[in-house]
Amino acid sequence: MDKDIKKYLTSLDFGELQHFKNMAVLPLMTALDDSHNYLILKQALDQHVLVIGEVSKEGRVPELKVTNKSDMLVLLLDGEELAGAKQNRVLNTTILLKENSETIIPVSCTEQRRWSYKSHEFADSGTVMIPKIRKMKSQTVSDSLQESREYRSDQGTVWTSIDEMSEQTGIHSRTAAMKDVHEAKEKELDEYLKTFTCLPQQKGLLTFIDDEIVGFDFLSLDTAYALLHPKLVKSYAMEALMQKAPKSEKPNADKAKGFLKEVGKCKEKKYKSVGKGDDHRFEGKQLVGSALKYQKKVIHMAFFSITESEKAGKIAGFKRRREFRTG
Repeated sequence: MDKDIKKYLTSLDFGELQHFKNMAVLPLMTALDDSHNYLILKQALDQHVLVIGEVSKEGRVPELKVTNKSDMLVLLLDGEELAGAKQNRVLNTTILLKENSETIIPVSCTEQRRWSYKSHEFADSGTVMIPKIRKMKSQTVSDSLQESREYRSDQGTVWTSIDEMSEQTGIHSRTAAMKDVHEAKEKELDEYLKTFTCLPQQKGLLTFIDDEIVGFDFLSLDTAYALLHPKLVKSYAMEALMQKAPKSEKPNADKAKGFLKEVGKCKEKKYKSVGKGDDHRFEGKQLVGSALKYQKKVIHMAFFSITESEKAGKIAGFKRRREFRTG
């Protein structure tokens, strides 16, 4: 594993375990405090220094155009959803946008049955894709990088997974929009958020559902994480809501420590990021993950548990992805 990523990984400490229904969270802390400064999506949009739109009037499903009018870097998080324009999309990877730049970014559609303008520009939907779909998307993006150096996902798998989420939650969306499912469950998701509060200096969270580790997200800035905390908690909580038979076990930190050790054993490949820095991709026996590193600083990393059946499913999905080149 890259020595700088390893340094961040081994520096992680846990806050006090938080537990609600079938989900538990260990806050992630670190003594490392040397990150670059940057804005996140919500900040940049609120300050009117970020413009996100279709690449052309006709649009292309797997790409969007982003203009950063700020003198600061802007961080877009893997799995963050953008709402509006011709259809809602999510980021295929974490991107650190250059200052005063225009960038074509890779995305996946999360609203299958709409291809017409709702607005000229995209807004922050307030939603992050659930871990189950994020990790499947991440696998196919990694395969795409290995094959063609493109950050493409298997769009068919994303759509199928969103349909399954809609079916499991009993929420029907006219346009098969992921955002509609999250909004319909907002009240229940807010109950989870009341328990999983963001602590001072917290930079991430490691999540259990039904006493099993789902995965973790880590950001280099505690101020950035604090703003993203509600999105990330609700992302994991939505997956917890989808469990048919919620359990109530209270996990401990020992399992989490073991998980981090296994992360350190993952095989790694490095690619040039769409924005600043390098995109590192990881795969282990029962793990998949990624990390964005810029000038020896880890900006964001996320790792997820993966089953053998989920790994087997990516082979068929990759074949479908290869056929998906244009919208």
